[in-house]
Amino acid sequence: MPGRPVVIRIVCTENIMRSYYLIKPYFIQRRRLIMAGIIALMAVDTLQLFIPRVVKRAVDDLAVLVADPQLGLYAAQILAIAVCMAILRYFWRRFLIGTSRVVEEGLRNELFAHVQTLSAPYFDRSRTGDLMAHAVNDITNIRMAVGMGMVALTDAVFLGTAAICFMAYINIELTLFALIPMPVIVWFTKVFGKKMHRRYGTVQQTFSELTEAARESFAGNRVIKAFNREAAQTRRVAAVSEEYIRENLKLVRITGTFFPLMLLCTNISVAIVVWIGGRQTILGDISPGDFVAFISYLNLLAWPMMAMGWVTNLIQRGAASLDRIDAILKTVPDVADDPDASPDIRLRGRVAFENVACAYSPDGPAVLSDITLTVPEGSILGVVGPQGGGKSTLLDLVPRIYDATGGRVTIDGTDIRDIGLQCLRDQIALAPQEPFLFSGTIRDNITLGRAVDPEALIRTSKDAALHEAITAFPEGYDTLVGEKGVVLSGGQKQRIVLARALLRDTPTLLLDDPVGQVDTRTAARIIDTIRSRKGRQTILIASHRMAAVQFADKIITIDDGRIIESGTHDELLASGGYYAKTWLLQQIAGPAPARTPIAEDKGP
Repeated sequence: MPGRPVVIRIVCTENIMRSYYLIKPYFIQRRRLIMAGIIALMAVDTLQLFIPRVVKRAVDDLAVLVADPQLGLYAAQILAIAVCMAILRYFWRRFLIGTSRVVEEGLRNELFAHVQTLSAPYFDRSRTGDLMAHAVNDITNIRMAVGMGMVALTDAVFLGTAAICFMAYINIELTLFALIPMPVIVWFTKVFGKKMHRRYGTVQQTFSELTEAARESFAGNRVIKAFNREAAQTRRVAAVSEEYIRENLKLVRITGTFFPLMLLCTNISVAIVVWIGGRQTILGDISPGDFVAFISYLNLLAWPMMAMGWVTNLIQRGAASLDRIDAILKTVPDVADDPDASPDIRLRGRVAFENVACAYSPDGPAVLSDITLTVPEGSILGVVGPQGGGKSTLLDLVPRIYDATGGRVTIDGTDIRDIGLQCLRDQIALAPQEPFLFSGTIRDNITLGRAVDPEALIRTSKDAALHEAITAFPEGYDTLVGEKGVVLSGGQKQRIVLARALLRDTPTLLLDDPVGQVDTRTAARIIDTIRSRKGRQTILIASHRMAAVQFADKIITIDDGRIIESGTHDELLASGGYYAKTWLLQQIAGPAPARTPIAEDKGP
């Protein structure tokens, strides 16, 4: 479908956590575990603060040459503190990092569930690489911001404050000197935080482009090899990769400046303490043990200072990703249930198009115009016409893959917009022109995971002229088809999709070129199956083969989005229009799919 890729641009605002509401429910749900984890983390931080006190006493004892047994006691105390810290570290990691994993799972499921509700026009505009980047890289960034962000923030606030208090207990004047670089750190964090937020948004976008380029290269590997385009494709991916690296280097210039400046401020504090604190120790204002303990507390304070930078880094990255996820979750489906739509209505299958028009986008060209026709219940409508004329779009309007932009489509006289989407699609089966298979077994691809009677599965496969081909495989219906059905031929994939539609046995059956990739003998068997369903299903069949629709109760020709002729097979041959000319050309090119004698006797 036509359309341009969606490019999501992240605009930095003062409120970088404007999308916080997405993760807020998880914090509320796990608030007790989060609180327990934070308490355990603060307990670890508190225990760390007592180690310098033990070291202080040991140094003071060494200064007066106290006996060895006292040193053994100090060593035992440090060992006991270390064991307690190890146990508590397990619990805060279990609770806090565990919470981040729960957020990761919940957001990914929420994103996938919402994307499944979006309509075909959204996927026409979006690239698979973008969606993959959202589901993987963005979610990972949010997980890191939640888990390690809570850890770094707690350490920055609690451990930093506690370390300053212990330093002040030793010497207030020396503490004030040591904190001189602190305002500079706060200013750096504010300035660089905004820049990092903008850069992370750009980096995430270029990552999406790289993912899409790589996906296309892998998916189109056969075409690339067949046309000797390996070198060209490698250059294309390399160019996108280079752009990704370029944007990352711009980000590195910011983070590479920010973190060294944070360390510089920390080392300035150390230099101040060594200079001033050393003089105070010499003058006897503080003991050697106090001086060593003060240095230890200052080293502990270095981590909260770094944590401020790290938590800023994590939050900015996570906020940029959260905004991107939020943009998708706020996307409204183009095709959605009307509030008053009936969730349960039994349809018989009389399909009508009333002055229908359709365009893929509001400012795009019309794909269909002034389509008015009625398909009686149990009848067969054939749709023919040149490529790009609008045949597939006409069929897609019935299950509301796309919505008509003008006029209306009705079933049994009810506007399909007044029928719940699930109710509508439960009673319509569609075999699209481009067969898509999932990477499971043949059975899975026909049933789509539904429990089906084995006899019904075999009967349907025979109707689709597929059973013999399946039984030729060693594993039969349990044969793995590979990604996109790579182990199957185009005709086999098309017949699996046809069997998938036939198995549902719905009131309305939509077939988009069901014999386009099979030989004439197989096509004849499929046509017999379609004719045999006349009278019990309303069938709309689009095809480039005129023989595939010649038996239809009514045939229409669509060209440039309009019906240019309609009638039965004999009437259209007599009119000498597009249908008649194409029929003649196809008869000259090769024999039409022959109908078996049994097929001649089949009817309503």
